[in-house]
Amino acid sequence: MRKYGVIGLGQVGATVAYTLVQRGTVDELVLIDQNEALATAQKLDLDDASARLSSTTKIILNDYAALADAEVLIIATGNIKAIDMASSKGRFGEYDSNQAIVRDIAPKIVASGFKGILIDIMNPCDVMTDYLQRMTGFPRERVFGTGTFLDTARMQKYVGQALKTNGKNVAGYVYGEHGNSQFVAWSTVSVNGQPISAYPDLDLNQLEEDARQGAFAVMAGKHYTNFAIATCGVRLAEAVSADAQLACPVSAFDPEFGTYVGMPAVVGKNGIESLIHLELTEKERAALQRSANFIKSKVDELPQPEPID
Repeated sequence: MRKYGVIGLGQVGATVAYTLVQRGTVDELVLIDQNEALATAQKLDLDDASARLSSTTKIILNDYAALADAEVLIIATGNIKAIDMASSKGRFGEYDSNQAIVRDIAPKIVASGFKGILIDIMNPCDVMTDYLQRMTGFPRERVFGTGTFLDTARMQKYVGQALKTNGKNVAGYVYGEHGNSQFVAWSTVSVNGQPISAYPDLDLNQLEEDARQGAFAVMAGKHYTNFAIATCGVRLAEAVSADAQLACPVSAFDPEFGTYVGMPAVVGKNGIESLIHLELTEKERAALQRSANFIKSKVDELPQPEPID
């Protein structure tokens, strides 16, 4: 029996839940949200869809204890209205509200006896992933975030459009923070097997900025993002269940930087199976260090867990 949990049932969490149910990925799904009316409504809507699906998913509502035997737990809670597109704060608009949420849910997750893999979507993603790990005390490989998985997809899309090819033909990675200090490691990028340097007419600075601002382009029209980030969360969860050994960029803990940061890693049944350390240029290496330093500084500002005697 395959069992997942989702905490937070707003636009992103609900889309994650719907995708899991529609795809028949799980046999049981634990849905948790502090807004009981919303949680009940999401469950009812998913139950109504069940009769028209080829699979059946048992939905368990607002029961942390039911997470004890869950394989994957996806954290999608937050306050999207706090994100300020017009300021440099960006995703850090959720910094105050989401750190409080982490302090609230972390002890409940631990008390549930959950022993699976925790995947974080909350913003600011790298900071909150690090904070979730610190507050739960779970092994670092069992906790990771979506990080630059989505930003890399946006980069692939924009490069593909610029070259009139499918973005799936674009390989490479966006590194660093899922936020303003992210960057495209162009030394890793290729198109149809050709290095990006084979396309000298591309405006790499503009393509990088397009990828960085991709979320805000969506939010300008509908005031939230949900389809793409939910797809990323589900893909990573399924990679855990299948032990897919999926090489992809996520927010993972790198001992060299002492924090979580977006970089390529291998995702399998144990969570982060290994980090992928590619040979970056000196400029890229410096950008990654700056981004990691920024993330760590924001985590270190947060109230820390009590030391265990």
